[in-house]
Amino acid sequence: MILDDFRLDGKVAIVTGSSTGLGQGVCVGFAEAGADIVGVDYVDSTETKQLVEKLGRRFLTIKENLLTIEPIERIVAKAVETFGHVDILMNNAGIIRRVDAIDYSEKDWDEVMAINSKTVFFFSQAVARQFIKQGTGGKIISIASMLSFQGGIRVPSYTSSKSAVMGMTRAMANEWAKYGINVNAIAPGYMATNNTSALRADGARSAEILGRIPSGRWGNPEDIQGAAVFLASKASDYVQGYTIAVDGGWLAR
Repeated sequence: MILDDFRLDGKVAIVTGSSTGLGQGVCVGFAEAGADIVGVDYVDSTETKQLVEKLGRRFLTIKENLLTIEPIERIVAKAVETFGHVDILMNNAGIIRRVDAIDYSEKDWDEVMAINSKTVFFFSQAVARQFIKQGTGGKIISIASMLSFQGGIRVPSYTSSKSAVMGMTRAMANEWAKYGINVNAIAPGYMATNNTSALRADGARSAEILGRIPSGRWGNPEDIQGAAVFLASKASDYVQGYTIAVDGGWLAR
């Protein structure tokens, strides 16, 4: 049955940025589909852990800061030590800094690029090596953005980093498909998360944004779950190097 291909029973998924927002939503979606979760964040993922365990799935909390790539090998080793294998990686952790391009600092540039693109590549590399060692193939999914397609305003490093995510998704898919590894990405539109709290609090700007979204609302973490489960499951075995927009129609406008 086709719906069976969307199941994640027996799978283990690493999800970065697991404490809130899209990361929490993905953790819950994966758990509902049957996966156990390794949640990685620089703060405790206590609420996410409770939500996952309430569904009868296991949740391993790993508290690490992904502004550097130093913890990556340790995280993968801990996941394998605990669960015996890894099957899915969701690169969700990311940050944004809003400053006019003319005034943008090197510090803001470097930190956004570090976690949004450098960490994404090297985490994917580490997990791909584990997939190859296991001989099982696997799924790598990264959170891109509608700004992987557009320029944006006052977010030069964010736009650059998310454009890099879309490019490296294609590049990694080209090289790793032969190992049975699928590499894809999801490009969310305007989501009601911590990253957009300032925009949502600005009445005029929020109205301007909503006026362009055909669906007429901000997205929420649950809106990402379907695409994430699809890309993590057998149902997407012939999908490679693609970035799926989940944006309420923003890019179609």
